[in-house]
Amino acid sequence: MEERRMSFLRIALASALALGAGQMALAQNRVLEIGPAGLMERSNRTDLDPVELTAGAMKSAGTYELNAGGYYRIDVKSDGTAETAVEGPDLFRNVWVNEVVINDIEIRPLGLDSIEFDDEGEARISFIAITPGQYHLRIRGTTGETQRATFIIK
Repeated sequence: MEERRMSFLRIALASALALGAGQMALAQNRVLEIGPAGLMERSNRTDLDPVELTAGAMKSAGTYELNAGGYYRIDVKSDGTAETAVEGPDLFRNVWVNEVVINDIEIRPLGLDSIEFDDEGEARISFIAITPGQYHLRIRGTTGETQRATFIIK
């Protein structure tokens, strides 16, 4: 039993060292080059089209197609015409939120459910997509398609 555990630890250590040394990681028929800074390296990040909020409406790219394991950043902006909250509990529970930046203040949350804008402003969210599926970011309390953005993680 002890020999089996040591064998597993050697394999795990070798795998971790290989990834940390800048090797390529294969996932979903694509190659992700992981440099010395790892997955969070700026060159691995994809900037998504922003989500823009106005009184009762949300302007977005519509459907965002993401790859599980991919590193993304999106800006959520409000023009301040109305107090507006966006929620995405299903989305935020199926991604790893790295940080939320508001007014140059970096917040590293353990979890996220919604963001509310009382005035004009912007929140920049960076995250890693984890669980494949279809998720929504929507204006709180709405069900219409014009008040939501859809995220599909493959």
